[in-house]
Amino acid sequence: KDAGDTVKIISSVPSLDTPVCDVQTKRFNKEASSLKGVTVVTISVDLPFAQSRWCAAANASSHIVASDYNQKDFGRKFGTLLKELQLLTRAVFVLDKDNVVKYVQYVPEITNEPDYEAALNAAKALL
Repeated sequence: KDAGDTVKIISSVPSLDTPVCDVQTKRFNKEASSLKGVTVVTISVDLPFAQSRWCAAANASSHIVASDYNQKDFGRKFGTLLKELQLLTRAVFVLDKDNVVKYVQYVPEITNEPDYEAALNAAKALL
């Protein structure tokens, strides 16, 4: 799916191989398949091969999965890098078609899921 001229939901997770991240990524993948004009991107510090393995096992092909493993550039720029752990914290960002951030949700407790409805409604409002 090309992210070009679409609204984007960026889902930041610590690792796809943990229970809450697994649930969050599957939920956004499911939503991505039915949201026309919205591109969903999940980003973690998992290595690309581990992300590919997870996507294949979860049959998750409706969204883009990206790795921030190497430089942690996304984590630094979006304020999601947990320096001590070298992981990304759980967060959701919604960007408009011009890639301007219009909605931000930093999940205060890393073991909690994000407010999916709030993020999805923010994305739908930009369509």
